[in-house]
Amino acid sequence: MFDEAFQVFEKLMHFSFLKPDGYTYPSVLKACSGLGFANFGRMVHSHLVKNGFIKDVVVTSSLLGMYAKCGKFELAVQVFDEMHERDVACWNTVISCYHHDGQYEKALSLFGKMKDHGFAPDSVSFTTAISACAKLMNLERGKEIHDEAVRNGFVSDRFVQAALVDMYGKCGCLEMAIQVFGEIRFKNLVSWNSMIAAYSIKGDSKSCVHLLSRMDTEQIKPNSTTLSSSLMACSKSANLKHGKFIHGYIIKNIKPDTFIYTSLLDMYFKCGATSSAEYVFKKMLKTNVVEWNSMISGYVAIGLYLEALGIYKDMIAAHIEPDSITVTSILAACSQLGALEQGKEIHKTIISGKFESNEIVMGALLDMYTKCGVVDEAEQVFNQLPERDLFSWTTMITAYGTHGQACKALKLFQEMKKLNIKPDRVVFLAVISTCSHAGLVNEGCYYFNQMVNDYGIKPKTADYSCLVDLLGRDGRLHEAYAILQRTASIREDVELLSTLFSACYLHGDLKLGEEIGGLLIDKNPQDSSTYVVLANMYASIKKWDKARKVRLKMKELGLRKNPGCAWIEIDKKIEPFFVEDKSIPKADLVYECLSILSGHMNKDEVLFLNIISDICEC
Repeated sequence: MFDEAFQVFEKLMHFSFLKPDGYTYPSVLKACSGLGFANFGRMVHSHLVKNGFIKDVVVTSSLLGMYAKCGKFELAVQVFDEMHERDVACWNTVISCYHHDGQYEKALSLFGKMKDHGFAPDSVSFTTAISACAKLMNLERGKEIHDEAVRNGFVSDRFVQAALVDMYGKCGCLEMAIQVFGEIRFKNLVSWNSMIAAYSIKGDSKSCVHLLSRMDTEQIKPNSTTLSSSLMACSKSANLKHGKFIHGYIIKNIKPDTFIYTSLLDMYFKCGATSSAEYVFKKMLKTNVVEWNSMISGYVAIGLYLEALGIYKDMIAAHIEPDSITVTSILAACSQLGALEQGKEIHKTIISGKFESNEIVMGALLDMYTKCGVVDEAEQVFNQLPERDLFSWTTMITAYGTHGQACKALKLFQEMKKLNIKPDRVVFLAVISTCSHAGLVNEGCYYFNQMVNDYGIKPKTADYSCLVDLLGRDGRLHEAYAILQRTASIREDVELLSTLFSACYLHGDLKLGEEIGGLLIDKNPQDSSTYVVLANMYASIKKWDKARKVRLKMKELGLRKNPGCAWIEIDKKIEPFFVEDKSIPKADLVYECLSILSGHMNKDEVLFLNIISDICEC
């Protein structure tokens, strides 16, 4: 009826002998709110000022409410500040404005001022204030407002109770959420959703399913929020049984929307049921980018990068425009695959989609170029970043470090510190790794000590791994082993021992290699890589009997070295292959070509050795 209200108001304005009054303006402002006609509302605002109704608290409250519902929060606050007289509804409206605008601290501050001015909060006031506490995860303030609600007689108000359940749930105080929920006599859908969301945060899928069953018994029909929250609990707990139960309930009782579909996809991926996720995706209409994003990010999360690229191509073919989440996810897939050409195509999409101001997207693009080894392009992206966060600095330092540009990496690290950006463990890891690759052992040890002593960062396994690798590459094997032995938390760490074991093989330290190899076999006798390295270590110094014994032991245990896998990008298509893979297309032609190349390499090696021999004789 809002349109009809406008038509009547416009007719009224044509009669000079008839004037709108204190009943007319609130009605027309309500119509503006309903239709979102903020500009028409501003025109009515002018009429109010001209005709002297701006001091009427009822009319001004309607004006304030119109601006708030039309999303014109600044104008709403301005009207509130200029009001000569205020009522509780006005305070509630402006508190809600700050809440909807994400200014939760300001909303709570205004809630306090409202009481200071002698106004008693009502149900709406308490509900909004408690919701602000939930958003801020401010449990103590929430408890204080809870106590106020009890003293003011609002503890039995269902909206206040639902807000309390939500607040306690989001703040991790599940026991209080359960207590308040149990005190609600007549539970509405909001109350049920708040309690299910509280269990969902904890990943308690069993309790979510139990509440769904109770809702069904009490004939309360769940909505997409109810079911999405329940599925999120299944995702967190990786409980496929409960997830399938909820899926079955959805099929029988409700028509799924985008939120439910994306929650189903997430649940199946998190539970490791990829085929079920694919089945759900196949059944979906797939009319918006959110649904495609869920499938792409799901594949990326479980390492199925080729499949993620395939879904992205299907999405483009379906004429669905990618958004910032799409390009961020697909760039992650390109990074892992080293798919540079695909990544460059996404870069074009970023430019055409005007995502260059998005820090997360540009950070993903920087990471892609870095992982694909294209340092110049990575440097260009880094220089174009709208704002450099710690992740982008780390990525660029890593890019320089892993591609032989140690000086640039260390210079960038110093530049970062000059800008008062505090380095974290990951940055130091990148810097020490850079030193390791460049053979800058003393520098690497210096930065490790700086991390520990100057920045108070306690080293973790990854940090020690980098230090052991640094010393191992330089042949300082016993020094690295001494660090392991005197540090209880890493003394028997398989990953660190493996790193040092490989260094022993590299530098031909058989005695230490045998000792560490024995430790590794004791810890994980089924790891074929230890036997392979140990056998190769013996073979390298012509201890054939010992090498043969190790190989026989592998055979007795039924161990085989997993074949290496690699991939190559040809015509923007990723082609994976394994060692001695005969299943690839045109395998005979590939191996014939490889044989020819090997022949040429052998000839070149002989020629090279002859040249070296001639030089030595001279």
